[in-house]
Amino acid sequence: MTTPTVPTAHLHHVGVQTFDLDNSLAWYRDFLGCRPTWTAETFSELTLSRLPGVSRITEIVAGGVRLHLIERTTRVRERGPEDRVQFQHVCLAVDTPEELARRRELWQELYASGRYDFLLPDPPSGIVTDAEGVQSFYCLDVNGLELEFTYVPEPTR
Repeated sequence: MTTPTVPTAHLHHVGVQTFDLDNSLAWYRDFLGCRPTWTAETFSELTLSRLPGVSRITEIVAGGVRLHLIERTTRVRERGPEDRVQFQHVCLAVDTPEELARRRELWQELYASGRYDFLLPDPPSGIVTDAEGVQSFYCLDVNGLELEFTYVPEPTR
């Protein structure tokens, strides 16, 4: 019995729900250098059934990463149950350990500026290095969603 060939798929975008699209746009612009490419304010029945309360969706892009910021009108300021199954984080790679440290410093500067409304006030983790020299830290975006930043030395992984 042979295994059927499955066509390769590639990641198109990551959807990020938010209760304040303007706040998210500003933060992602200042933290990742994202720029908006389009905004939608009318939606299909499928979208409305899957995302009750959706009011706007804006695509932002930085490098090869696309995020769809999805604004919803129902606002909840709490973390969900820790034991639920969910996407845990999105990891973005940087080219040098110095860039990793600078990205962590930038998060702290943006938080301290008071220009953004953070759903959760958790600071970024420290930078850790594993046995293979891979370095990383974790932080939350303004919506309380976890991002990992990593530096992977060649030819580690």
